[in-house]
Amino acid sequence: MQANVQQFPPFREPGAAHGHDDHGHEHHEPGFWTKYIFSSDHKVIGIQYGITALTFLLFGFFLMLLMRWQIAHPTQPVPFLGPLLEKMLGPMAAGGAISADLYNAFGAMHGTIMVFLGVVPLAFAAFGNYVVPLMIGAPDMTFPRINMASYHAFFLGGVVMFVSFFIPGGAAQAGWTSYSPLATTIPTNGQAFWLVGMVLLITSSLLGAVNFIATIIQLRAPGMTWMRLPWFVWAQFVTAFILLLAFPPLEAAGVLQLMDNALGTSFFLPTGLAVAGKVGEASGGGSPLLWQHLFWFLGHPEVYVLILPAMGVVAEIVANNTRKPLWGYKSLVYSVLAVGFLSFIVWAHHMYMTGMGQRIATFFQATTMIISIPSVIILTCLLLSLWGGSIRINTPMLFALGFLPMFGIGGLTGLPLGLAAADLYLHDTYYVIAHFHYVVAPGTIFALFAGIYFWFPKMTGRKMNEFWGRVHFWCSFVFMNLVFMPMFAQGIKGMIRRMSDGGVNYSAARVPGAIDTLPGSIMELNTWILWAAIALGIAQIPFIINLFWSIKHGEKVGTNPWQATTLDWHTPTPPPHGNFPQEPHVVRGPYEYNAPGFEGGFAPQAEFPAAGQGHAQPAHH
Repeated sequence: MQANVQQFPPFREPGAAHGHDDHGHEHHEPGFWTKYIFSSDHKVIGIQYGITALTFLLFGFFLMLLMRWQIAHPTQPVPFLGPLLEKMLGPMAAGGAISADLYNAFGAMHGTIMVFLGVVPLAFAAFGNYVVPLMIGAPDMTFPRINMASYHAFFLGGVVMFVSFFIPGGAAQAGWTSYSPLATTIPTNGQAFWLVGMVLLITSSLLGAVNFIATIIQLRAPGMTWMRLPWFVWAQFVTAFILLLAFPPLEAAGVLQLMDNALGTSFFLPTGLAVAGKVGEASGGGSPLLWQHLFWFLGHPEVYVLILPAMGVVAEIVANNTRKPLWGYKSLVYSVLAVGFLSFIVWAHHMYMTGMGQRIATFFQATTMIISIPSVIILTCLLLSLWGGSIRINTPMLFALGFLPMFGIGGLTGLPLGLAAADLYLHDTYYVIAHFHYVVAPGTIFALFAGIYFWFPKMTGRKMNEFWGRVHFWCSFVFMNLVFMPMFAQGIKGMIRRMSDGGVNYSAARVPGAIDTLPGSIMELNTWILWAAIALGIAQIPFIINLFWSIKHGEKVGTNPWQATTLDWHTPTPPPHGNFPQEPHVVRGPYEYNAPGFEGGFAPQAEFPAAGQGHAQPAHH
């Protein structure tokens, strides 16, 4: 039986037509600060997270360009920007060139900004905040004010990180992993700023994670059973649990390292530590390895915090543009739960070089291979979903399709790093950089671009320009691979990461006749990578212009321009405060495409009555 499926009537707040509420009190429109800065509406908070995270991504990318210049042209002044760098950062950029100390600061902050201030807030907080309540039929998050506090803690953490560039001694220089004892012995307060910023960012993530878990458990619409949840919601649910359980150890570690830096304790400082030829004054007794364990206990689950929301975005777009249900929905659900559990017992594969025993190494090798199985199942389900679909090629779908092979390369190249024998050779080389960036840059970030193009019409009522979206995709796809693919070759040849001169002192040109130096052909790749990175930056200009131009001038669309089935596309556009004029009643699964008897061939998850008719009865199939 086909139910009466209609769009919502136009939404109007009670009493709004007369400027009064239901009780006759005068109705005041909230001011700018209440509406946009101190808003507790999940949609505004999602957009706040999105714009802030995109800004930090741009800043982190800019740091990478400066680092690539230094690697390709060591000690040479940076063209155009050199004098400005010297003016802003002082002796560390003397003569407009990037010193080794400044390179270390850029490297540490590039990693921190891209991961903790860019990708995680965009993937988890921005898309999660905006989309998850809409998808489950909720009026808002469970704790709206805690939601607001989580954004403000994130923003403050970002400000603290940014300010650290301009203090005497500069920003943190101990890498994005902030290993002790290096992080305590570097003579700059930038490390303390880094730790304070991290504590704020972790607090933000914990508040957000609690809110997501409570919202998904408590505020699902009637009929929205667990197996009717869109897979994007499952991905966000598991990600929230990962954050909730993995971040507290690093927050505790950050406080302890801050005490080591500021109060003279030695939680991570060993006895007899020598700094610059002198035995340190710390009382000792601490363990540098303890910091590594606490850091990587977050650091590896963190990889899945990056990738699971991205996979969720891709799943929604693939289902929508193949016009058929996701292949193996239950397999996807069980796989994401398995990934969430296993992500907590693989962390020490980052630590094979620390001299752990063979038995422990064997355990972590085994768990690392095992966690690849549910990851491959998820990727396989997404690929098989394409089989037999009447695929629509649009900009979101291009980025989603680009994600699949890029994440595949990232995942497969990670397997050798999970084996201790191979990792001893590849550890800390450019191979690791290439592997990780294939997962995060052409992987996760492509999925996030897909999500922006896909949900932009819901947020604004307008589509982004399709032609410039395709230009953005193809240029990004080509140049992203030209940046990272050569790094595999450099790493296999033994080029070490974090060297400010890009390995010049180890090259055949500097040490003629020496065995196993870096050949000239490998060194020349640094110049090619620099130009590919500059081209990749230029390729983002169409996206930035398209994003802001389309807000006012994009093609206007209706409530459901993609003809989607999930609840987020059956609210008014953009959704009002409270999201749903009437509570939706969910009657079927999330991906009922090619459904017979429904106009357009797709069956919305809930059936919405026309105005004044009450709720429709569930349909019988």
